[in-house]
Amino acid sequence: MNQSLFIVWRESIEALLVIGILYAWINQQAEPRRARAYLWAGVTLGLLLSGLLALIILFAGQWLAGAAGEWFQAALVLLASLLILQMVGWMRRHGRTLKQDLLQNADGQLNRRGGLGMLFLAMLAVGREGSETVVFLYGLGVHKQGPELWRFALGGALGLGLAALTFILLQSSSRLISWRRFFVLSETVLLLIGAALLVAGLDRVSGQLMAMELPEQVYSWFGDALWDSSAWLDDASGLGAILANFTGYRAMPSAATVTALACYWGLVSLWLRRLSPKKPPRDLTCPA
Repeated sequence: MNQSLFIVWRESIEALLVIGILYAWINQQAEPRRARAYLWAGVTLGLLLSGLLALIILFAGQWLAGAAGEWFQAALVLLASLLILQMVGWMRRHGRTLKQDLLQNADGQLNRRGGLGMLFLAMLAVGREGSETVVFLYGLGVHKQGPELWRFALGGALGLGLAALTFILLQSSSRLISWRRFFVLSETVLLLIGAALLVAGLDRVSGQLMAMELPEQVYSWFGDALWDSSAWLDDASGLGAILANFTGYRAMPSAATVTALACYWGLVSLWLRRLSPKKPPRDLTCPA
């Protein structure tokens, strides 16, 4: 539940940020009424595209049975982990000039293509965030069933409401929370979830490899535990379960799991250091 709440919360705020900037800019134009109609049409189409992607993924997961289905699910979980890294990197590169770039793009689209350009821009912005959310939620919830699945869905619904409230607080320029603090804190949690998705995908890959006829070294690399810390921090309940969901913690990790996490955080550290802006992000509040 907590994972789905955070993902929907974070992605919805990004979508609301884009919509808010475009909406405020439209209100400054000579004929805002017509442009607003195209904006909301683009938002609707972006949501429909995200829903279509969700249906395709669900049907594909049900259609592929046995080992093929397991490999498909493992691939999507690993893809979700990579998308989180891509999203964090994109915000590192473009967050400082996001509002300026978006407004320039909107102005160019409106001049060249009229309302259809605004529709296309809003559709891409919302569709991008929605598609990422679909992949993330599938990767996090693919193994959930029954009451656990309902709690997962409830977390996503609560995330929408929390996103609207957070957006209002951020737009009010409250001293308690700012866009800079929001992106720094949410970036950290996203990277932790990315690590958890990486381990979850690796677990599925390991399960499939264990069913194959492979050299003994492969079985020991992916199947044998390096240590067992379940006696004092079990990954199936309590604090250990929370760490497992948000960091990829395993009480009995294999050599492949430990190596994957070490490489993940090592590469993330080097990569984000290169992407870090020299100046702090500019204010992302919508223009008045």
